[in-house]
Amino acid sequence: MKSNILPAIKLTFVCMLFFMGIYTLAVCGIAQFTANKGNGDIIVHNEKKYYSNIGQTFTDDSYFHSRPSAVGYNAAGSGGSNKSPSNPDYQTEVQARIDTFMAHNPDIAKSEIPSDLVTASGSGLDPNISVQAAKVQVKRIAKIRHLSEERLISLIDEQTEKPLLGLFGTEKINVLKLNIALDDLK
Repeated sequence: MKSNILPAIKLTFVCMLFFMGIYTLAVCGIAQFTANKGNGDIIVHNEKKYYSNIGQTFTDDSYFHSRPSAVGYNAAGSGGSNKSPSNPDYQTEVQARIDTFMAHNPDIAKSEIPSDLVTASGSGLDPNISVQAAKVQVKRIAKIRHLSEERLISLIDEQTEKPLLGLFGTEKINVLKLNIALDDLK
């Protein structure tokens, strides 16, 4: 047993040095080469700061709605609900979201609602929705803002982010950037 204690203590100190020092400095060093020097993607709109990599809540019918959040979009405590799809509380919560969506979008059939508009992401902070989730909201926004549906679909196409290298991930739309572009339409 004595022969194992000294190597274990040495390994503990080596790991602490590596993970608390070397690794941390390497990640911070690499982050300095990014656009915002590792500080996230900050957008200033109407003299307010927003982080585009953290989900925002949009409930006004004249805007595209975000994906629901299990943590109320609180970046200090990200996380999912951890409830199983068969959990009765979870099913009630999702059904309430479907009912709310249907009340705000009466022209849409229940079968047309994309899952990302009624289910929260694993982190509860996802800033993106699918292209389908944006397009299903076009009729409501076009009616309220007196814009053509074609113009809104064009805006969605302009704001669509393609998969990394055309291979990794799916097409997605950052809701904050989309809504800012929507406000900038004349």
